[in-house]
Amino acid sequence: MTTIGIIGAGHIGSQVARKAVEAGYDVVISNSRGPETLADLVAELGPKARAATPAEAAASGDVAVVTVPLKSYRDIPVEPLAGKVVIDTNNYYWERDGRIPALDEGEATTSGLLQEHLPQSKVAKGFNHIAAAQITTDGTPAGTANRRALATASDFADAADFVVRLYDDFGFDTVNIGPLDESWRVERDRPAYVVRQNAVELAENLARAPRTI
Repeated sequence: MTTIGIIGAGHIGSQVARKAVEAGYDVVISNSRGPETLADLVAELGPKARAATPAEAAASGDVAVVTVPLKSYRDIPVEPLAGKVVIDTNNYYWERDGRIPALDEGEATTSGLLQEHLPQSKVAKGFNHIAAAQITTDGTPAGTANRRALATASDFADAADFVVRLYDDFGFDTVNIGPLDESWRVERDRPAYVVRQNAVELAENLARAPRTI
């Protein structure tokens, strides 16, 4: 079974871990404060999960989920993630992260910044435009009418394909935006951000997104 290394155990990271274990994945989860601080979460998750350092989670995972504040993306270990699919959940909150001119001016995307930091990895956007609590509550079986959809984007087809499979395992349809330089369409304050939408509605919201806010 695929092991998912999770770097960041906040709202999104812990919810992805819960749903991943439920779906049968093994999980290695980490945060910046040390594995011992995750004892309660790991006890809740059960035998398919363990806590580790970020470097250990990166090395142990067949696939990684990076879910740290954008201002900390340069702290993500590079070498252990080489050749791996890395799912980026980041959003740009300038109030927290400080101003990043390339994002303010529409010259970059949050996932593109992570891809630059991880040049040998295959970054894909995921889980950035759903409220964390809904990751474990809103999924429904494939074929369900009006099934909720989430978006992904990647410069690598196999990375996007993995996100499609993971979303489906979690109970969501997928709309593939395309390359990372189009992933701004699902970033903060755009029409597709943190609203419940099926695949048709999501595609429409992505199409009408403004480049800058």
